[in-house]
Amino acid sequence: MKLKDKVAIITGAANGIGLAAAERFSQEGAKVILADYDAEAGAAKEKELTKLGYEVSFIQVDVANRQSVDALIEQTINHFGQIDILINNAGITRDAMLTKMTPEDFSTVLHVNITGVFNCTQAVVPHLVKQGHGKIINTSSVSGVYGNVGQTNYAASKAAVIGMTKTWAKELGRKGINVNAVAPGFTNTAMVAKMPENIINQMKSVVSLQRLGEPTDIANAYLFLASEESSYVHGHVLQVDGGIMM
Repeated sequence: MKLKDKVAIITGAANGIGLAAAERFSQEGAKVILADYDAEAGAAKEKELTKLGYEVSFIQVDVANRQSVDALIEQTINHFGQIDILINNAGITRDAMLTKMTPEDFSTVLHVNITGVFNCTQAVVPHLVKQGHGKIINTSSVSGVYGNVGQTNYAASKAAVIGMTKTWAKELGRKGINVNAVAPGFTNTAMVAKMPENIINQMKSVVSLQRLGEPTDIANAYLFLASEESSYVHGHVLQVDGGIMM
């Protein structure tokens, strides 16, 4: 097992990519904290995964609220005794064209997608430094690499995640902490499934593999970066996008 007895916090773990990651990590022997704002979904997923024999625990968190994040870290330490891996997967969208985007939607996305990643990372790093090792994986997006129509706020936030990843890699590598990012492409999540078929087909058309990614595709990338197989991968942004052509 690639993550036997490792303790991983996965934010946004109640559904989609985060849930797929929680399942993959559990399969590889990790003890997983399902961290999510959605208390009902999080508790339900904890129950489902526990029935499968996995060691998981749900903790409600608002990543944009530092007190909530500090409580998450404290409860994780109290429950499992350590933290080895942080997956900063939580994020939101509030899409609109530039001329129609409200200041509120712009700032809300940045607050969750940038401040949330900052809060979780800053809160967990002292524990990783103390033990002399750890893995931090941040979730960017191809929108943060290439930009995307109607996503001024989201693209800006995901570009910021790349900048933070590279900065933290320079600061924390000497402490024994690997910091990397994953930039998913168009992925078959519940949010995408609600889109009109013509939009989904348009998304597929700009991907070399001519299909959407699956949450497990992204989860497998998280797993690689969280495992010892990637011990010399540092400060890298891994695009998992099917060969997107933007």
